[in-house]
Order: sequence, then C-alpha cells, then structure tokens
Amino acid sequence: MAIKKLGITEFLLQSGGFPIFDVRSPGEFNHAHMPGVNSLPLFNDEERKIVGTAYKQQGKQKAIKLGLDFFGVKMRAMVEAVEATLKTFEGPKEKIFVHCWRGGMRSAGVAWMLDLYGYDVYTLVGGYKAYRNHVLATFEKHYDIRILGGYTGSGKTLLLEQLKKQGESMIDLEALAKHKGSAFGALGQPAQPTPEMFENMLAVELEKNTQNTFWLEDESQRIGILNIPHAFWKNMRTKPVFFVDIPFEERLDYICQEYGRHPKDSMISSILRIQKRLGPLETKTAIGLLVEDNVKECFRILLAYYDKTYQKSLENRENISSLLNKISCSGVDTVSNTEKLLACVSSFA
Repeated sequence: MAIKKLGITEFLLQSGGFPIFDVRSPGEFNHAHMPGVNSLPLFNDEERKIVGTAYKQQGKQKAIKLGLDFFGVKMRAMVEAVEATLKTFEGPKEKIFVHCWRGGMRSAGVAWMLDLYGYDVYTLVGGYKAYRNHVLATFEKHYDIRILGGYTGSGKTLLLEQLKKQGESMIDLEALAKHKGSAFGALGQPAQPTPEMFENMLAVELEKNTQNTFWLEDESQRIGILNIPHAFWKNMRTKPVFFVDIPFEERLDYICQEYGRHPKDSMISSILRIQKRLGPLETKTAIGLLVEDNVKECFRILLAYYDKTYQKSLENRENISSLLNKISCSGVDTVSNTEKLLACVSSFA
C-alpha cells in the first residue's frame, strides 16, 4: 500500500475516529500536541538534539545516518507499540495517521515502516506546524456565542452544566484551563496545561460548535497562567451577556461552601496574590479573619472586591447597554436559574 500525504484540512477530516500517532520527541509531545493523539516518539529528547545538531553542523546525510542508528534498533518495539495501542483503541483501525513536527524525515521514516508492516498509512503535510497554523486561524473566525455573566459566587459553572443537560451547546473555558479564573482559581485543581496545549484544546471545542449557538462563561482574558487567544476574546466581548443577578448574601453563602474547605495557608497565599489591588488594610483584615476561622467575614471582603472588579470589566465593554440582559434570581438555584436564562434568551430572540 502506498503512503498517502494529506494537507491539514483533509488530515483532520479523514482522521476523525481513527488512531493518530505523533512521532515527535517526548518533550515536544508533553509541551503540546493534537488532543487525542498517541505518542510514538522516533527519538527521545537527547537523540533528537544529537540529530538536530548534526543536521545543522554536518549536513543532512550525516543527520540521517545518525537517525538510522537510533531508528534501526527501535523498529520492532515501535511496531509492537502501535499494535498494543490498536488493541485498546475504541474505534475503527483500518487506517493509521502519522505526523511529526514539519512533515519531514521522522514521519516519513515511521510511515515507511508501518506501511511495510501492512498498515494503511496517512501522513500530514507540514506536520504539527501546519496544525498549529490551523489552530491559530480558528480563533480568527466569528462564532454565534451567548455569554453567561454574573458576579463571583453565582454558580455559573453549574449553570453551564445544566444548560448542556438541556441540550444547549457550551464550552467550559475554566475546565479546559484547569482553573476557576480568580486568584483562588487554582485551589483544588490539577496543574494547568501549557498555553499552546490550552489553545489546541480550545480549537477542538470551537470546531465542534462551528454550526451551533453555544454558551461561554464571561471571563477576563487571563485564566490563571493562561490567556484566551486575543482575537477570540475580542469576539467574545461583542456578544450578548445574559447576567444572572443574585443577591450578595446568597452568593457569599455559596462561596463559603465552595472555598471554605480549602487549607488556610493556600487561601492566604491566594489573598496575597491580589494584595496590591485589594489594598493593605483589606488584605490584613481578610487574612486576620481567616486565621480566626471567621471564613464568612473574610470572604465578604473578597467577594466585595471581586464584585467591583467584575462591574468595572462590564462597564469597560463597548455597547454594554445593548448587550447586557440582567436576569433577577433569588438564590444559587441551578435548575430554576437555568429556566430563567432560557426564558430570557427566548424573549431576546
């Protein structure tokens, strides 16, 4: 069987549901990769460095010979790794898709080996670099978005989940970012992905919703250490905001339940991250209350700060008067508030 070379659009279209193997080094893969692909490194990180240095200093042929030294002893193990992956792969296995960094010698070598073994192999012209260009282009498009707004403690993540249960499309940016969006957003969360990996995952979600109207939570551009791609974030800021307006005390109770269980030292570290904006007196008072186990009054100070921050963000948005739709809610009641949201959307349409 001949190896088929595909451009990025056809590669993504035809590879859907089939196994994809990324033959870049572990370091490259761990930094970022196409979501859902399998790592099948031709070289480890040190071998890649050796081959790359030889290519620059001694030319292509010397680099190829060195690469063959590394590749030759791995061939059987790589074929068996593919076989093992296919045994556990849930989906069609008639085709195998392979890519490297630029669609060059690494993917060509592995594709040759797998083709020789009898697999129907497809490679990506331009490699992962072509995929990254595709990802960045995704953020330049315009989407039909509804923004879910509300002050901190409004239970917006729960609302997104309930909207999804009721058949609405949504993308949970904070779930992708592994962060809840404030100075306290890392509490109880795993490590955040790299910026590049976050973009890759977001692009996949956007492509799923190209034809849909979908919901996003109103976010600042920065989520922890990550930034929402600027072009996409600017697009978000032009969309209608459906703002669940819940009384302060109700939100305070909800926040105490959500964050009050975290260790004090972690909470104090989070407070110190915003001390310049919170102010020295409020910072000292909030930490003192926390040390005294007066969590509610500590959080009262913090919630008031975040309310002011969010209000300022709203006011800085262009045409906010025509975009903002406030929905009065008596408490953090996910089912009831979702019904009110959808009723507001119906009247808005």
